[in-house]
Amino acid sequence: MAHKSHLIAGDIEEYLKTHQHKSLLRFMTCGSVDDGKSTLIGRLLYESKMIFEDHLAALEADSKKFGTQGSDLDLALLVDGLAAEREQGITIDVAYRFFSTDRRKFIVADAPGHEQYTRNMVTAASTVDLAVILIDARKGVLTQTRRHSYIVSLLGIQKVVLAVNKMDAVGYALETFDSILEDYWKFAKQIGLTDIVAIPISALKGDNVTEASPHTPWYNGPTLMGHLESVEIEEQTESRPFRMPVQWVNRPDQHFRGFAGMIVSGVVKKGDRIKTLPSGHESRVTRIVTQDGDRDRGITGQSVTLTIEHEIDISRGDVLVSGDSPAGVADQFQTTIIWMNEEPMLPGRPYLMKIGTRTVGATITSLKYKVNVNTLEHLAATKLDLNEIGVCNIGIDRQIPFDSYTENRETGSFILIDRLTNDTVGAGLIQYALRRADNIHWQALDVNKIARANLKGQKPCVLWFTGLSGAGKSTIANLMEKRLLSAGKHTYLLDGDNVRHGLNKDLGFTNVDRVENIRRVAEVARLMVDAGIIVLVSFISPFRSERRMARELVAEGEFIEIFVDTPLAEAEKRDMKGLYKKARRGELQHFTGIDSPYEAPEHPEIRIDTMATTPDEAVDLIVARLANAGIVSDGR
Repeated sequence: MAHKSHLIAGDIEEYLKTHQHKSLLRFMTCGSVDDGKSTLIGRLLYESKMIFEDHLAALEADSKKFGTQGSDLDLALLVDGLAAEREQGITIDVAYRFFSTDRRKFIVADAPGHEQYTRNMVTAASTVDLAVILIDARKGVLTQTRRHSYIVSLLGIQKVVLAVNKMDAVGYALETFDSILEDYWKFAKQIGLTDIVAIPISALKGDNVTEASPHTPWYNGPTLMGHLESVEIEEQTESRPFRMPVQWVNRPDQHFRGFAGMIVSGVVKKGDRIKTLPSGHESRVTRIVTQDGDRDRGITGQSVTLTIEHEIDISRGDVLVSGDSPAGVADQFQTTIIWMNEEPMLPGRPYLMKIGTRTVGATITSLKYKVNVNTLEHLAATKLDLNEIGVCNIGIDRQIPFDSYTENRETGSFILIDRLTNDTVGAGLIQYALRRADNIHWQALDVNKIARANLKGQKPCVLWFTGLSGAGKSTIANLMEKRLLSAGKHTYLLDGDNVRHGLNKDLGFTNVDRVENIRRVAEVARLMVDAGIIVLVSFISPFRSERRMARELVAEGEFIEIFVDTPLAEAEKRDMKGLYKKARRGELQHFTGIDSPYEAPEHPEIRIDTMATTPDEAVDLIVARLANAGIVSDGR
C-alpha cells in the first residue's frame, strides 16, 4: 500500500484479529451529475491509506492522460473505471469499493448521477445502510437530488448524510450552506427522511472529509469520515421475526434431510417452533448445521441447514418462518414498481416474479398511478417507461409467503423478469396483500373439462391464428371452422374485428390496449376449452409475450399456434379495408407493420405461407396436423 499500518508492521496477528471484529458499514453516494461523488470516494480511499503502490502509480499516469486537475492527482479516476466514464468524466455503472480505518470496515457504492441510469442507482441502494447524498454548492438542490432522495426513502434507507460539496467554489459561505439545507429539508420532510446529518465539504481539497477544515469555522459538526466511523446502524433484522427462504433440500444420504438457506432476518434456536409457508405445516428445529459444525442458534446473515422433527414436504422457494410470527401468504398485492427496461411496462403483460428463492408467473393487473418524483404528484398512466416509478396491483399464479417491504426488505422485495429474454425489467416493493386475495377461492365443481369434452366426443383445444392484417387469418379460420363443423365438432370462432364490437369495444390500438385485448380473448378461449369446445382465435396478436401467456392458460398440447405468414408488401396489396393506406397517410396510429411492431412466432406448430398456399390447402395442412394430435380425423 502507499501507506502502511503500524499494526501490520508490529503485530500482524493482532492486526488481523482487530480487523476481523470491526463492524461493517455499507453506504452509497448519490446525487446529480458532476457533483463530485467519484472524487469524494477517491478522497476517502486515499485518506484511509487503502491505495496500493501500483494503483497509486497507475493513478498518477491516468491523471496525466484523463485527469481534470492539471498536474495534481485526479482521485475520481480511482472509481470511474470504465473507459466511457473516463472519457466523459461521468459515472455510468455502479462502482463498489472496499476500504477500512482503525475503527470500521466500509463497502461504498458509487451510483451514477444521470437520470437514464436511475436503475443502476436502485441496484446500489438495495443493500446499503446509509446514503451520502451530494449537492454541488454552486447549483443547490436539483431534480436528480430529489429523485435519488425519493428512491432512498422508498427503499427504506433511514440514515442520510447531506454532503454539500464544492464549498471551496462558493468561498465556504455559510449563507449558501444554510440556503441549501433549508431547501432540502422542505423536500425531505415530504418523503419521510428525518435522520439527516448535513456536512459542508470539498472533496477536491479535502475540507471536512477526514479532518476539520479551517475554512468553515462556523461548522462544529463531525467530519464525513468521523460520522461514517461512529454512526450507529440499528441491527433490526435480528430483532425481527425469523425468516429463511429455502435454497435447496440437503439430502446426502437416507439418514439426513435438511433445508439449506440463508437467514434473512431474526434468530432461530434448537427447539424453536417454526412454520413452512405457503403450506402452513408446523414443526420444531432439531439441528442447526453450519460449515463449522452444529450450532445452538443461527442469526441473520448466516447460511445454515436446518433439520426438523417431522417429515414435511418442503422444497426450494418455500420459506421457513417463526411459528409465533409467521409471514403472510397471498397471490395479489399492491406494490411499488421501479421500471428498469427500455421496453415499457404494460398492464396485462405476463412477467416472471423472483422473490427470495421462488420464481412465479406474474401479471400487472392494473397501474394505479405513477409518481412525479420532483413534485411527488400522483399521475394517471397506462404504462411505465424506463426509470419511472408507479404503484401497481399485481397478480401471481400461486400463493407465496411475504412481508410488507417496510417490515422486511428481504421478503418484501422482488424483481420482474422478461419471460422471453430473461432480462431483469423491474424492481418491486410489496405494500400489502389485496383483500380479495384472501376472500376469493376456487370453487370445486363436479362437472369438469373431461366430462364436457367426452359428452361432445372431442378433444378441446385452441387454434390460434396470428399474422399481419390482410394475411388471410380470418379467411382460413372461417374455412377451418366449416370443416370442423361438417365433421360434427363443437367449435367457436373468436375473430379480432368481431370481438371489438362487444367484449373489447372499449379498447384502442395502443400497445397497452393490444395487450389487454389479447389477455381478455385468451381468458375467454381458456373458458371455452374448459367447456370442451374447439375454439379458433383469429387475431393479429402482435406480441410474443401475450401469445405465450395465452398458451400457458391451457394444458400442454391444447394450444396450436398457426402463423399465417404473409409479407408486408403482399398484405398491403390485399388491403381490402384500406387500413394500410390510412396508416401510410398518418390517419391511423399504432397500426401493426407500419408504426407498431409485429413479432413473428419463432416456433409455431403450423406455418402457412400464403404466397404458395391457397386457403383450402391451408385448411388441409391444419386438419392433417390436428389428426396427428388426435384432435380430429383426417377425412379428406
